[in-house]
Amino acid sequence: MSGQSTKYFYLFFKPYGVLCQFTDGSGRKTLNDFGPFPTDVYSAGRLDLDSEGLLLLTNDHELNHRLTDPKFEHVRSYLVQLEGIPSTKTLNRLREGVVIQGRKTRPTEVRLLEQEPDVPPRIPPIRVRKTVPTSWIDIKLHEGRNRQIRRMTASVGHPTLRLLRIAIGELTLGRLKEGDSRRLTAEEMKRIRAELGLQGG
Repeated sequence: MSGQSTKYFYLFFKPYGVLCQFTDGSGRKTLNDFGPFPTDVYSAGRLDLDSEGLLLLTNDHELNHRLTDPKFEHVRSYLVQLEGIPSTKTLNRLREGVVIQGRKTRPTEVRLLEQEPDVPPRIPPIRVRKTVPTSWIDIKLHEGRNRQIRRMTASVGHPTLRLLRIAIGELTLGRLKEGDSRRLTAEEMKRIRAELGLQGG
């Protein structure tokens, strides 16, 4: 339709050590090192420099607001490697909510994985202590506080060693490899907007 700019939606597998922005004055890797992407897209939500996984890049301001405003409780799923092996009691504490920065986190879904997930090796690899085992959990958040998962796991005595976001709502990494991206299909765009209660595509 005339007068309407084209809406873009890209899924991107952010590697470790990449900023969720297109410029940086310190010479660190940014989204501009990948793509190419349209000049008006930006990250809907963010991942920290030391986190990896799924980003949604878009120029749809309305969708970005729905995805990032905590009141909409949009689910994000993560795979998290922990130092040590959490007990059932510890997992229940994470599920019920822990106090970080003076405020309790919302209840969430946490599952201890029986075996290491099929994820690409991190570059550089994580530092592990030979005398301390590691484990993986699958965790789903309905809020997105600053470094929330890292603060949560540290508060129960199991520091996060590696963190990958694998899904934003129904959108998943799928077959994307680190540093790769793909544009959503028209059907996917329509579906995610409907999921967020938005009209049109």
